[in-house]
Amino acid sequence: MTGLLGAIGDALLTAFDMFWEVLWPLILGFGLSGIVQAVVSHKAMARFLGDDSPRSLTFATLFGVASSSCSYAAVALARSLFRKGASFTSAMVFELASTNLVIELGIILVVLLGWQFTAAEFAGGILMVIFIALIFRLTLTPKLVEMARKSAEEGRLGRMEGHAEMDMSVEGGSLLGKIFSRRGSTAISHFFVMDWVSVWQDIVIGFLIAGALAAWVPDSFWQTFFLTGHPTLAKIEGPLVGPLVAIISFVCSVGNVPLAAVLWRGGISFGGVVSFIFADLIVLPVLDIYRKYYSGKIALYILATFYVTMAAAGYVIEALFGALGIIPTSHTVAKITQGAHWNYTAWLNIAFLIIALILVIRFFRTGGPPMLRMMSKPAGTMEHDTMSHIVSEHGEPGTGD
Repeated sequence: MTGLLGAIGDALLTAFDMFWEVLWPLILGFGLSGIVQAVVSHKAMARFLGDDSPRSLTFATLFGVASSSCSYAAVALARSLFRKGASFTSAMVFELASTNLVIELGIILVVLLGWQFTAAEFAGGILMVIFIALIFRLTLTPKLVEMARKSAEEGRLGRMEGHAEMDMSVEGGSLLGKIFSRRGSTAISHFFVMDWVSVWQDIVIGFLIAGALAAWVPDSFWQTFFLTGHPTLAKIEGPLVGPLVAIISFVCSVGNVPLAAVLWRGGISFGGVVSFIFADLIVLPVLDIYRKYYSGKIALYILATFYVTMAAAGYVIEALFGALGIIPTSHTVAKITQGAHWNYTAWLNIAFLIIALILVIRFFRTGGPPMLRMMSKPAGTMEHDTMSHIVSEHGEPGTGD
């Protein structure tokens, strides 16, 4: 019993150490994401995404970056855009950008693994947009699109339906004027809290699994599994295995970054880490949502095409970064082993926790709880203009602030 408790303690301590190291980047990332969402409107998105042209796919990518959603909200919003007239390809590109070309993910990767992984994430995200557009052009038939649209119109529920539909963006005025207005600060606080609520389970599960794997699985197992004794085979295996590990991990959004750190320490190739991080859109819970939204056949089509896209992006990034000589040579991840200390990280955590507290207080003072209850409800069940009313009532100058 003592040995079991000790093992559990080691796993929990390792998980906490990793969480402590990335706490301030998480708060910073979600804060910046809230700012972006507060100044970029969801309105008329579908009007720009009506076909598969380079222009529409570019807008889909930019809208995805601006939305900066958790995986579940991204999938729900993509379905909503598809139902409103966006092409299926544009909707899927939006998903890829919304979960892989986002601020918070890049910041956490820098802190936990290094700038090379952030650069690979953004470069690979753009490659995936290109690859999925080409694959869909070659394989996506009008019959499949009609099948997906017919199923999507049935309105089956997934997760974060209400959160995906919420648009509290501020219109009119300069960028700084939007951000520092009462309405803008209210919208930022609401996005900040709701984004945290939407992903906290994935974050916690991700750190717990990563802590357990780091503490319990010996390095020899990872080295054998990832073929570290055969560098060429390891580079071939990595991008193929990475998405498969992600699929069965059940962890999506930023929660898979600590798992990526454990896999990198275990010896998986650089391309394998990248493809693993990309695969948050094909984990088992998300695949089940695709089944509900678009039918089982379309869910399998998305799984197959996304898997090929993610693995291909991993291979290209491995080759490109290898040619540039910027792939890290050491698989040591100091953030896993160094533990929490009273250093600059502690001071940054305290400072950003104060900022988070300020945003949370504003959230509760400006009608946040009612909106929180709407997050998992289908948009059609919400009261008319309730969200706009809450933001207007509590966020405009001269009103109940």
